[in-house]
Amino acid sequence: MGVTDRSPTVPTVAPGARAWQLMYEVFKASKPFMEVMAAGFEMTPQQIYALRSLSNERPLAMSELATSLGCDASNVTAIVDKLESRGLVERRAADRDRRVKALVMTDAGVRLRERIEERMQQQPPPAIDNLSEADQRALATILERALASL
Repeated sequence: MGVTDRSPTVPTVAPGARAWQLMYEVFKASKPFMEVMAAGFEMTPQQIYALRSLSNERPLAMSELATSLGCDASNVTAIVDKLESRGLVERRAADRDRRVKALVMTDAGVRLRERIEERMQQQPPPAIDNLSEADQRALATILERALASL
């Protein structure tokens, strides 16, 4: 009588699902790095994400920022309150609906965002920094194509 392999079958994960799972793990593993980087600007990661989402060419409604950050309006209010108290953003009545508050960066906010962008370009989190230069280029190319497809 022959021996049969009775090991459980491992389900095959679609490549896209696996890529998504791995991107999530990279972001999760990079959280401490982002917290340290944000602390260097006396900010939280959420405040940095909010500031990086703003553009004075197109003022952003608070609700749009909430959608962009994937959180509810009460969280955005707290984030914006902190940015506003530091003189980095201003709430203004939106052109299309005066009841809607649009966010614009002050000159100080623009300068800080530029400093944050410079810092983020100096060194990526370890999950990316530890890759070879060729792998970093390949990853950037793939992510650029993914974003361009949206």
